[in-house]
Amino acid sequence: MTLIQRLDFLGIPSQDAERSRTFYRELLGMRADAHADYEQWAGGTCFGIWEPEKMGMPFVAQKGSPWPLGVDDVPAAREALEAVGVRFSGETLDTGVCHMAFFADPDGNELMLHHRYAPQRAA
Repeated sequence: MTLIQRLDFLGIPSQDAERSRTFYRELLGMRADAHADYEQWAGGTCFGIWEPEKMGMPFVAQKGSPWPLGVDDVPAAREALEAVGVRFSGETLDTGVCHMAFFADPDGNELMLHHRYAPQRAA
């Protein structure tokens, strides 16, 4: 029996939901949800912004496992984001199968531009 069927959304902790929405929609180009003010989509994945402190919980940025955001061309996407003020950590990495470039949203949630260019090996 399969209990878990899918990932329904990723929760983006924020201290300023308006600022986060602007970042994810206007800078990263995520698609707005027609039914929710603070949800946006990257392909089939929903990114839902929430403010933990408004629910009596401490704000803690998502760190240690950057969310990989798929793009067709990591260097070009990085250049476009740097042009609007996004700061990256280190150089763009080439692992031999993919390119990755690391950055964070305004709340410190860690993100990564990612593109796999080599085919996956058969299991």
